[in-house]
Amino acid sequence: MTSETETQPAAPSQSGGSQAPPRSLKELIDRVTGRNLQPVHQMGDAGIAEVLPYPFLALVGQREMKLGLLLTLVNPAVGGVLLIGPRGTGKTTAVRSLIDLLPDVPRSLCFYGCLPEDVETGGIDAVCPDCARKYAMGEPLARMEPARLVELPLNARLEDVVGGLDERAAIHERMRLRRGILAQADRNVLYVDEINLLSDDIVDAILDASAQGMYTVRRGPLSATYRARFTLIGSMNPEEGRLRPQIMDRFGLRIVVQGLTDTAHRLEVYRRVRAYLSNPRGVIAQYGEETALARQELQTARDLLPQVTLPDEVAAQGLALIDALHIDSLRAEITLFEAARAYAAADARTEVTLEDLGVVAPMALRMRRSAFMDAYFASQRGEEEEIGGLLRRFLGAEAAPGEDAPPQKTA
Repeated sequence: MTSETETQPAAPSQSGGSQAPPRSLKELIDRVTGRNLQPVHQMGDAGIAEVLPYPFLALVGQREMKLGLLLTLVNPAVGGVLLIGPRGTGKTTAVRSLIDLLPDVPRSLCFYGCLPEDVETGGIDAVCPDCARKYAMGEPLARMEPARLVELPLNARLEDVVGGLDERAAIHERMRLRRGILAQADRNVLYVDEINLLSDDIVDAILDASAQGMYTVRRGPLSATYRARFTLIGSMNPEEGRLRPQIMDRFGLRIVVQGLTDTAHRLEVYRRVRAYLSNPRGVIAQYGEETALARQELQTARDLLPQVTLPDEVAAQGLALIDALHIDSLRAEITLFEAARAYAAADARTEVTLEDLGVVAPMALRMRRSAFMDAYFASQRGEEEEIGGLLRRFLGAEAAPGEDAPPQKTA
């Protein structure tokens, strides 16, 4: 990729005609040095590579993985997705291919991240003075932009993740804090590849911010609170290490990604990947119309989601299923019901059915039971029985006091 200087056409001469090619390196340097710089907002990206993700709709097979990713985009309350499987099964490719499907979100025009919703919930004092003036004059505080896929590098430091002192700004002005990756992921999708290899302090910071929707950074006398309302997607290869139980529980959907077993599917994957590597733009163009339609339909499902209801009889069956599986975490029913609502919205319906629960239940409920906790409570059962027997013997009590004790019958 050539630089901006090389690709920009020559500036017109004073007489109105085009300039002749430079006769020497010196003339070229003089001409480029004396040329006016374009405004920053009119210049292209200064990156060294253009992002051309593999089309999501070109993925072969892996229906559950694709469905889980789409459901968490329709309804962020699902709680994110964890992709678990061996290397080479398309986990990272699938996540990165979501870029063209991400819905529009409000993006603040302010350095401090002020949004109209801040004024609606906290009053005019909840935004900075500049945004308060804009709001009073009817000027926009945000604009709608497609959400972004923010990837967390495996070598990221804690300061990179949460933010820290802006040392460059301190050279020219008073010290201030710079945003970290978590703040940049607000209203976006945060992707953590090989999450089981991250250090504990970084994972804890991600989980705390994800649970609270915000986090606070303190560096000496400076402190700042940033929003962190992101959709979390993680992937891992179990061969490389286990994931802590508290981290596993924070992910709403758990997708087991296995290799394709159909030889025809594997051959089709090879053909599509080969075509993509040879001509990525051509492959993307082939799926362009369908990708645009899928993005539109995803936004329609998000708009319909607030109208989707969960009937009591359907919820009762879902709770009975969770009870039969002996799952303790309350996140099980939250994920199950929110994923079912997202599935109904994706199907253009406003009421969840038992069939919807059946589709999303494996993704929402697998890997939530703990063999350790089962063994732990089993080991405590003997002590509980002993305490109960002694209470009956000495105090005549039917059960130990507590909120879980059975209610006493009254005359």
